[in-house]
Amino acid sequence: MYIDKFIVPPGKKIKLADYSSDYTHHYKDESEAKDKLQEDVKRLTRYQDVLYAQHCYPVLIVFQAMDAAGKDSTIKHVMSGLNPQGCQVYSFKAPSAEELSHDYLWRCAKRLPERGRIGVFNRSYYEEVVVVRVHPELLQKQYLPPETIDDKVWKRRFNQINNFEEYLSENGTLILKFFLNVSKQEQARRLLERLEKPEKNWKYSANDIKERAYWESYMDAYESAFSHTSTKEAPWYIIPADHKWFTRVAVADIIVESLKGVDLLYPTLGDKQRAEIEEAKRTLQAEAAR
Repeated sequence: MYIDKFIVPPGKKIKLADYSSDYTHHYKDESEAKDKLQEDVKRLTRYQDVLYAQHCYPVLIVFQAMDAAGKDSTIKHVMSGLNPQGCQVYSFKAPSAEELSHDYLWRCAKRLPERGRIGVFNRSYYEEVVVVRVHPELLQKQYLPPETIDDKVWKRRFNQINNFEEYLSENGTLILKFFLNVSKQEQARRLLERLEKPEKNWKYSANDIKERAYWESYMDAYESAFSHTSTKEAPWYIIPADHKWFTRVAVADIIVESLKGVDLLYPTLGDKQRAEIEEAKRTLQAEAAR
């Protein structure tokens, strides 16, 4: 499938420059992709219904990206048909004082999806090997023992994240990780749009502009993170994000195809439960006939 080209091969060192940000497969525009997205949303809704009823497999979907890459709109469109009872979305901002007093995985571990639910992380513990790596002064605010802040801190964190995700996978969690790969030029256009359209002014943050100065450092940090933490159990997908409508289709396709590989089945009932259902049906039918 075309989505295979977005996977970061486990154990391979990659360069983001090798992944297109404006690829759209065979779709020419949004109108061509709209029907496919609607089809995938319907399929995802059906899968979620079984997932929730079965109460067995949690699904964790992680989104990482530079600002204005389209994380919010992708989550909104792809998850639009889901039952809110079986889906939870968490956006991780700068850590609070309480969160900084714990290990860096703590705040995300608290928000992991329950069995039968789909959990979406808008940013995640990967901020700790990307943002904190670009701004290492943030390590000083994490109350870490001095001996842990050395030149091996990132390698240790990659190993810790891999172990954490392996643990989740071995306990039944389906993990899907998406990086929305927007170009620097397209990001500039979207940030400018936030300034020019009054209804989008609320999205503007002065920090967005400041962080653009660190673009190359962010790309290096992401490349290192993907190269070290894309595994068979928890692969990274680098999704073209210059065209939001294609981003949504690609993400939906990957989620649906991944769920196809899970042993999803409605719960089966034993003889005793079936007998109870038949008795309840007769009772209700009798009452309805009066």
